[in-house]
Amino acid sequence: MSATTTHTPLIRQYLEVKSKHPDSLLFFRVGDFYEMFFDDAEEGSRLLGITLTSRNNGSSDVPLAGVPVKALGEYLPRLVREGRRVAICEQVEPASEAEGLVRREVTEIVTPGATLDDSLLAAGRNNFVAGVGGLGGDWVGVATADLSTGECEVWECGGGALADELGRLEPAELLVPADETAPLPEGPWVTTPREPWRFSPEVGAEALRRVFGVAGIGGFGLDEAKDGHLIGALGSVLTYLEQARPSGMPHLRTPRVHRRGRYLYLDEMTRRNLELVEPLRAGEGKTLLSVLDRTRTAMGRRALRRRLLRPLTDRVEIEARLAAVGELVESAGMREAVRTALGGIRDIERLTGRLAAGRVAPRELLSLGASLAALPDLTAALEPAGSPRLAALRDDLDGLEDVRERIEATVDPAAPVNLGDGGVIRPGCSEALDEIRALRDGAVEWIAGLQASERRATGIDNLKIGFNKVFGYYVEVTRSHLEKVPEHYQRKQTLTGAERYVTPELKEWEQKVVEADVKLAELEAQIFRELRSELAGRAHRIQSTAERVAEIDVHASLAEAAARGGYARPVLHEEFGLEIRAGRHPVVEDMVGREAFIPNDVVLDEDAFIMILTGPNMAGKSTVLRQVGLIVLMAQIGSFVPADSANIGLCDRVFTRVGASDSLSSGQSTFMVEMTETATILNGATDRSLVLLDEIGRGTSTYDGVAIAWAVTEYVHERLGARTMFATHYHELVELADSLPGVGAWNVAVRETGDDIVFLRRLEPGGCDRSYGVHVARLAGIPAAVVERAFEVLRGLEHGPGGGTRLSHLADLRRDQLSLFERRESALRERLAGYDTDAMTPLDALVALAELQRRAEEE
Repeated sequence: MSATTTHTPLIRQYLEVKSKHPDSLLFFRVGDFYEMFFDDAEEGSRLLGITLTSRNNGSSDVPLAGVPVKALGEYLPRLVREGRRVAICEQVEPASEAEGLVRREVTEIVTPGATLDDSLLAAGRNNFVAGVGGLGGDWVGVATADLSTGECEVWECGGGALADELGRLEPAELLVPADETAPLPEGPWVTTPREPWRFSPEVGAEALRRVFGVAGIGGFGLDEAKDGHLIGALGSVLTYLEQARPSGMPHLRTPRVHRRGRYLYLDEMTRRNLELVEPLRAGEGKTLLSVLDRTRTAMGRRALRRRLLRPLTDRVEIEARLAAVGELVESAGMREAVRTALGGIRDIERLTGRLAAGRVAPRELLSLGASLAALPDLTAALEPAGSPRLAALRDDLDGLEDVRERIEATVDPAAPVNLGDGGVIRPGCSEALDEIRALRDGAVEWIAGLQASERRATGIDNLKIGFNKVFGYYVEVTRSHLEKVPEHYQRKQTLTGAERYVTPELKEWEQKVVEADVKLAELEAQIFRELRSELAGRAHRIQSTAERVAEIDVHASLAEAAARGGYARPVLHEEFGLEIRAGRHPVVEDMVGREAFIPNDVVLDEDAFIMILTGPNMAGKSTVLRQVGLIVLMAQIGSFVPADSANIGLCDRVFTRVGASDSLSSGQSTFMVEMTETATILNGATDRSLVLLDEIGRGTSTYDGVAIAWAVTEYVHERLGARTMFATHYHELVELADSLPGVGAWNVAVRETGDDIVFLRRLEPGGCDRSYGVHVARLAGIPAAVVERAFEVLRGLEHGPGGGTRLSHLADLRRDQLSLFERRESALRERLAGYDTDAMTPLDALVALAELQRRAEEE
């Protein structure tokens, strides 16, 4: 709708602003309320459950819905969680200074990916807005920015790996070209279409120069001729945030460029199967992150999560991290001192974001100051550090004494939550402020003394001076003393048991208090804004300190986890082999206790780089596979590992295919999911990869399953040469250990006692020729009658014609031998049951026996 002369001036102003933000709900500031009109009012009323009313618009009324300014923090998050954009339009000049209509401007657009609201932010994870550049090419760029922390990064990945990259980053909001016809990865993020030109390299380069105030982008490590996909991705994010924050983003850090090959690649199924940061079943069970997270700060928690999702392939950097963790493991005193100091530091990264955006509140500044006051203790705790990484972090840690001193000198330690509540600036900070306070306090003291003097003058011993926001100061007299009220008292309000009065003298002093309060509020707000602006100019220094604090916290967290769990420092090398001695699964061990967990050795080298692992269900095959994957990942993030020792040749990728489930929503069966995941592995693995396979082919017939598993193993052996662990029930695969030199057979030991089994959970060389499925069925609670019959059928299979457990034996078994529920009596048995042996003579018995013999021979 466009503004016309028939609309009132206020509605015309609203429509002009709304025309610039048609895709946003417009919160239009009118006094103490944010108001919505027309369609926005109807939608806002429905989404927020608030009253829909109307406002006069000249000759007609328009729909109106509004929320109090003070309640914005309650209503705004509800809209953003619904995926809506909200444009905040503020009054940008005092009403007293306006010539006509108050000037209003949109100061902020709040979206799922562009917010500073704490209620919309998870403390332990980033809140990214992401954009993609170079869609359709072999290589794409994925740019991310977190407005709450100021982080800005761009990632290079293969076009086919875009879904995995977005799954790792988990942006709150994904920007895509509006004309994109190719299917884009789906996820929990909000997808926001944008004009295609915003993703062009030219727009991106210009946005980089404009936002960061540089003449060229070469200093970012970007080449305009070669990095169009990266530059375009950055441009889409930067132009989006410029619209969301018209006042600027001074805290946004220069972008970090991450090239392919620096990080170990983790696809979505591997992150899920290994339960790195999320359990397989939402809300159930622990994750690797929950076991390793001993961080003391929100910044450290976010950094640890990021580190888990992007392990390194750079051995030099990994060793630097391991050395830092190792020193903190060895020095329990230093580790405890560091963790104690970290406990006093709040989320200064996000506080800085609010500071730079002009949104920081008085108590938040006090929290920032208190956090900075803990930095000297952190530096002192690290004083003995000798590892290069810890020493560098200690020496480069900016204590920000000037920032802390300015906060302490300006903000009252007892400051309220809101600036408008007064008492924010501490005494002694400003002479002008102190003078006004003295005047106000003197007036308040006079008014307080007036009560005693009026009691003496009137003889009314229960007379009192009160105050409310409607009438201001007043004199209250109960009805029993009304005859004593002086004539110069002016009646103001009648109550049930008393009358309230004012006097000219009281109103005169009240005016002094009111005027002083107004001046106090204005001057306090001015001083606070000046302080906020001054400190915002030091945002990048504060962010650098926050980044170092986060890294120290991660090292200390990993050291604490290692000390508690008895982890060992891994040895990383460029060679092929992988040797883990007495390895454990960190999450399972954390749940059952170290004493109850059975460790195992795993060796993969040139002589045997493929391990065929057999054993029954519940014996622990999947646990062994997962623990090897987790130990490798932990080592490559720079963590100690749950093992007696670990020598690990660096991996470029870790692949897992552990378990499968139907994907009915996409029309994919269990078998299709298995084959798709297996294809991803075979097409992406290299001789530097670690491949963990569990039960390939079980979603189809036994013959097909064996054939596929056999062929996959041969392909990995002959073509890929990747270190591989293959857990399977197909005992036929054990034969590959005899025919392929790089294949070794192992099994998870089981002890059988009669019809019962005991899982030893210990790896032993050689294959296992039994699945013990019926035993596991008993343990799972299958009814005894079914289990007993299953044992009968099993014995028939094992000892029938041909013997053994070869699948070909199934063709020789009669249908009645396989039935669990039909017990057909043979003709011989029926005939025998019909004889009355008590009435038979010896001759009758001989005749019957001869007949039975004849029939037996015929059958």
